[in-house]
Amino acid sequence: MEIVVNGRNSEISERFREHVEEKLSRLQKYDSRQKISRVEVEVTHEKNPRQHETAAKVEMTLRSKGPAVRAEATSTDQHSALDSAIDKLESRLRRAADRKRIHHGDKTPTSVAKATSNVPIEDLLLDDPDAIPTSMAGPIEVQGDCPLVVREKTHTGVPMTLEQAMYEMELVGHDFYLFLEKDSMRPSVVYLRKGYDYGVIHLDVTE
Repeated sequence: MEIVVNGRNSEISERFREHVEEKLSRLQKYDSRQKISRVEVEVTHEKNPRQHETAAKVEMTLRSKGPAVRAEATSTDQHSALDSAIDKLESRLRRAADRKRIHHGDKTPTSVAKATSNVPIEDLLLDDPDAIPTSMAGPIEVQGDCPLVVREKTHTGVPMTLEQAMYEMELVGHDFYLFLEKDSMRPSVVYLRKGYDYGVIHLDVTE
């Protein structure tokens, strides 16, 4: 298992690199199933004294034969942030292992499509945008009173089922997952609703 540690706004000491390798040894027990090939660790330090509680941020990405597994955590120092991030990473690996054991047994879980088949369509629709106050941030109109954040990402992917999309959403620790549904080839989003329910939004593309 290759371990790569990079620092942003700071230098990473050799002692801390060794500490990361020692902590990541906890994941070796999942290696036979996941075939872990590489773990990428990025440590960021915030220099703003007003952000002392989140001064250190650790982001971890595990590469294996399956989908990538990600986790991140913030704390007052890089050691405690590392511990929290590894706890999250291990928890997601454990859930992935448990999920595979269930699928190979008799207790196959209910599919997302079946679980959400009775969800009223109004629960999947966004609120009326006219009801949200708007403001201008330069030339861009912003809804609500939250700060303007502009960030663009592009990811590669393959068509997959709803069940696989939900599985990969759990691995990256997000509350939504954008994917191309395998059966219909429609852009779709599976997302976590209140409690432990899931919702699915499909997009019909027309010219």
